Amino acid sequence: MGIAQARGCDTNRDLPLGNLKGRLRDNRIHDRRLRIGSLEEFYDEISGVLIPGHRWGRNLDAFNDILRGSFGTAEGFTLRWSHSELSKARLGYPETVRQLELRLAQCHPDNRAQVGQELADARAGIGPTVFDWLLDIFRSHGPGGEEAKDDVQLVLK
Repeated sequence: MGIAQARGCDTNRDLPLGNLKGRLRDNRIHDRRLRIGSLEEFYDEISGVLIPGHRWGRNLDAFNDILRGSFGTAEGFTLRWSHSELSKARLGYPETVRQLELRLAQCHPDNRAQVGQELADARAGIGPTVFDWLLDIFRSHGPGGEEAKDDVQLVLK
């Protein structure tokens, strides 16, 4: 992934995120090398943009926690995701199938039937993709979402 930069409220210069903790309002996922091709690469970018230097679970629940404000994430910010259409394609059904195969191999036996059905649907091109999973999490923290108090805005570019 490309270098992620953030813009502070009080400046027009692009600055590294680490310099803006506590007053950050505008973050960017900017895939300059056009390499967001997996959920793991998305996690790499989020790490660099929102919580540089912090270790985290690198899963969807932990990502949700980051947007909730865990790990010292600034309250209320806008995330601008450039090249999001390309990311949407790359985080589509093939990546969804891969992620669900990983999940199926590790899930509790009680959950295997559900994950297996989700995997069958993804293989058939039915249902949400990894990109959709991420958007749902972002939307839950934005206007009208269950956790709208977090004031997270997502702008797809």
